[in-house]
Amino acid sequence: MFQKSLHVGHICQKVLMAAMLVFFQDQRTAQAWTYNYSTSPNQRWTQARQWCRNHFTDIVSIHSQEETDFINELLPLHTKYYWIGISRVTSGVWTWEDTNETVPEAFQNWAEGEPDDIPDQDCVEIYIKRDKDTARWNNEKCNSRKGTVCYSASCKQDSCSVYAACVETVGNYTCQCHPGFFGPRCDDAISCEPLADPENGFHDCFHPHGSYRFKSSCYFFCDLGFHLVGAPQVFCQDTEHWDHTAPLCQAVQCPVLDNTNTSRGRLNCSHPIAPYSYNSTCEVICDEGHELSGEGQIRCDHTGWWTASVPTCEVVQCSSLQPPPHAAALQCQDPIAENSYGSTCTTECEEGFDLIGSNVTKCSSRGNWTHTLPVCQAKRCLSLTSPVNGTLTCSTPHGQFSFGSRCTSTCDEGFLLKGTADTECTSLGTWSSDVPSCTAKRCLTLTSPVHGSLFCSHPYGNFSFQSHCTSTCDEGFLLNGTRTTQCTSTGQWSADTPNCLVVQCSSLQPPPHAAALQCQDPIAENSYGSTCTTECEEGFDLIGSNVTKCSSRGNWTHTLPVCQAKRCLSLTSPVNGTLTCSTPHGQFSFGSRCTSTCDEGFLLKGTADTECTSLGTWSSDVPSCTAKRCLTLTSPVHGSLFCSHPYGNFSFQSHCTSTCDEGFLLNGTRTTQCTSTGQWSADTPNCLVKTCPRLDSPPHGSLLCSDPHGEFSFASRCTSSCDDGFQLNGRADTECTSAGKWSRKKAKCKARPCPLLAKAPHRGRMNCSHPHSDFSYESHCNFECSEGFLLIGTPTVTCNSSGNWSQDLPTCQLVQCEAINTTSLPMSMNCTHPLGNFSFASYCLLSCDDGFSMNGSGGLLCTSTGVWSDTLPKCLDDSPVAGAIFFSTGFRVLYISVPIFLFLVGLAVFIFTRFKSKGALIMAAPLYEEHWNPAFES
Repeated sequence: MFQKSLHVGHICQKVLMAAMLVFFQDQRTAQAWTYNYSTSPNQRWTQARQWCRNHFTDIVSIHSQEETDFINELLPLHTKYYWIGISRVTSGVWTWEDTNETVPEAFQNWAEGEPDDIPDQDCVEIYIKRDKDTARWNNEKCNSRKGTVCYSASCKQDSCSVYAACVETVGNYTCQCHPGFFGPRCDDAISCEPLADPENGFHDCFHPHGSYRFKSSCYFFCDLGFHLVGAPQVFCQDTEHWDHTAPLCQAVQCPVLDNTNTSRGRLNCSHPIAPYSYNSTCEVICDEGHELSGEGQIRCDHTGWWTASVPTCEVVQCSSLQPPPHAAALQCQDPIAENSYGSTCTTECEEGFDLIGSNVTKCSSRGNWTHTLPVCQAKRCLSLTSPVNGTLTCSTPHGQFSFGSRCTSTCDEGFLLKGTADTECTSLGTWSSDVPSCTAKRCLTLTSPVHGSLFCSHPYGNFSFQSHCTSTCDEGFLLNGTRTTQCTSTGQWSADTPNCLVVQCSSLQPPPHAAALQCQDPIAENSYGSTCTTECEEGFDLIGSNVTKCSSRGNWTHTLPVCQAKRCLSLTSPVNGTLTCSTPHGQFSFGSRCTSTCDEGFLLKGTADTECTSLGTWSSDVPSCTAKRCLTLTSPVHGSLFCSHPYGNFSFQSHCTSTCDEGFLLNGTRTTQCTSTGQWSADTPNCLVKTCPRLDSPPHGSLLCSDPHGEFSFASRCTSSCDDGFQLNGRADTECTSAGKWSRKKAKCKARPCPLLAKAPHRGRMNCSHPHSDFSYESHCNFECSEGFLLIGTPTVTCNSSGNWSQDLPTCQLVQCEAINTTSLPMSMNCTHPLGNFSFASYCLLSCDDGFSMNGSGGLLCTSTGVWSDTLPKCLDDSPVAGAIFFSTGFRVLYISVPIFLFLVGLAVFIFTRFKSKGALIMAAPLYEEHWNPAFES
């Protein structure tokens, strides 16, 4: 923080950067919010904002009471006060300049009596440290000159993902996720349930934000022969649900085939999916002796049509037959058609020939004859074969070995004929003589060579023509002469028998450091069977075989051995160390000396020097190098510790990284390393829990919270409930997330609604009061009826806590008057009933029959009390007796003079005429008067 330098009573610099406060989120990055102000010179509002945007982010707009208090504490008192980033766009509408959003009326922090409507006062200043209305707002003319307050924003280009808006807060920022995204940076898309391929189909998806996440779109396709039922494309919405259910793939249908249309056969179908649908196959199975004409099988393909028409069954045809040679006759019977299924043919041979085969054949259901036609063949002799190692030559005029055949025998080269050379097949089917034999010529008998063997093959007898003999030598001997000989056709061998000579090996020289090389030669020096033995000088080990022999191949069975100084086991450098050796008689041999040293950060364990002794062993083992150890570390509370130990747990070069659980922030250095001195490079940090804004109980409700890590902190869960008669508007539960925000807005308690009363009863009025909201809990409605109507039911209903009205709605019933019956009286009556027979507002005009005069009112009106406006009049007889009219009502007899009666009639007509002329007004006003509820029409 920069401290401003002040002289007593005045500012020493013209432009002073008053304060800059930086809030560090952690010690690696410094994303911070800073405040800056200037009071010299004072500037107009537009100049002040431009100055802020040129040097910092923008002019301070103030979005919270916390920020207001902070600014008021930070800035000094300035007589001109300070501009802030709020201005008036239209009358009564004030806007934050940095977000271009309207300032809510509940958030506006105006001084008493402000804002006023003075023209051009469209910019806002803040009273910093003023005695009255401190830190409150006042609208002022934008051309006035005042101090400037600027800020540098915490939000950077990479603070939030592209799917969020970065919202500035005091000393920090938060990422406000777009719909469909979540996470601290809003870079995680909401997931929808993964989709599976529809049966007999598949789907292909485009996932802009990851598999089956927000805005993923999937197209569905059906396999060949299936069509889609349902939406072909679905989208993953921000509700974590797809906008449509996955469609199905339904098999294509073909026309149904009629089995009754197939003659001489039957239809056989297979439906792997559904009857007469895609991949259904049908074949016609014909009756025996009939075959298909057309496709053997038809299939319902993906177009919804069969691959061919239904085939028909035709009778099977066999090939036509011709009589065989020397046949006397070929007779056939054809029950269906010539040479067709069921036809039978019979063959007979000429005299002197034998019938070979079946004499009867039939045309089968497969379209072939059951038997081939027989052969008429001349009589035969027994078959002859050539003599062994000879040849038989025959002439056959009537077929091989048949009557008249003549055969002559001859012998091969090297063989002699024994018997008669010629023979003939007689008419009896026998040969005139037997076939002769051929015997092989002989050679002299052979014997085996010395130190060898003789192997012979005799195809035609021992040591006779084509006998073949091979000579071999015993092991260790070589053949001298021709290996094979053969008995020729002249009775002589093709070569003489060979002899066998012993095999020789190379001479041997004693190896270096050999004491002796002694050999034994049973046949000859360095020949097959010779054996040589080697011995080494004292102090040397014999490497190899000490004995070698001359083999039958002319080489020694083993190479001569080596006499080598004794050796110790090979040594390797210790892990994380070095081995240095001196080797006077060869590597790791007698007299070798080795020294071990360790790398930096490691300690030697064991003896450093060792020597190879005369016994071939080391004087001591190679030591080991162990890494230096540091103190054992443990995970921070509410966090984890991840370590790599290249040389052992918590030892030299062990590297540990601390992380905090979700909802906790790291306080300290994240990584530490065990150094070569056995000390850690940094201490283990701790984890601090994140907090959420404080919540209050909703009006007409209560809030119950569980706080596992502290009040209103990460994992705190709060549940809202409503008082009797109220119901939740929103989700009841909310949880403090790892981002320090509540998972959802706090629910509100809304009065439980009752069924809407759409209108007042017919011919009535309704007047309602709604203490909470229209037609909800504790709403009261009063009912009245218009004049001439009676209220049936309760005049008042109340909406109770269960959301029901306390009583059924009343109705308005029309008032009735007593019906007038004039059928037995000497008068007529004409009535009008605007609302119902003899009911309120019904009007009846009465007149007397001829010869009678009326006594009383001629017009009666049914009033709102249910009684007529007057009593029923009387009709008096106009008889001249006593100059009076007689009128009887059945109980009383009245007499009235004619002049008086005429006067009364005239008066009644006058009154009726006046009453009728005013009747419309009377009907419109008192009889039909209605009162209107402000929201409902009667």
